[in-house]
Amino acid sequence: MEDLHKKIRLLRQKRGYTLKDMSEMTDLSIGFLSQVERGSSSMAITSLKKIADALKVEMTYFFQKEEEPSYIVKKEDQFPFQLSGSGYLYTKLSGNFQGRILEAIKVNIKPKEEDTFSFGHPGEEIHFVVKGALIVVIDGETFYLEEGECIHFPSVVSHKWKNPLNEETIVYSVLTPSIF
Repeated sequence: MEDLHKKIRLLRQKRGYTLKDMSEMTDLSIGFLSQVERGSSSMAITSLKKIADALKVEMTYFFQKEEEPSYIVKKEDQFPFQLSGSGYLYTKLSGNFQGRILEAIKVNIKPKEEDTFSFGHPGEEIHFVVKGALIVVIDGETFYLEEGECIHFPSVVSHKWKNPLNEETIVYSVLTPSIF
């Protein structure tokens, strides 16, 4: 993921867009975009989605590597990562192969952590609560999930989630399209 900023800059330049063009298309400041392209600022996944949409690529474009297909994800190959400004710790559980559309991830959510706004995107999501509890708001309707329960919905509807507890919640999620 350390080459993310290089891929963004190269694709922007290939498309012939200026930072001003990108700012207008994404509603992100020129200064922020410049910092992202230099690798001196990280970003939330929602900002990356705006950039991907402006550059007319799927978010997966920025994470693709040219490597041999791998179908199994051994425990020692699972590396948790966190996006800037997020209280979520992600661990990718999906294999890597051409044409993959599912994304399986383990999400560790800090106590009382919540999304600051709702958003929708193409695809579907399934979230299974392994530990703790999760509040999911889908199109204004609130669902409370406890350990062992899951929810499945079309991602195109506006949604967000929250850990209502004073302890960590762990969720296994499978969604489309693949993003990491």
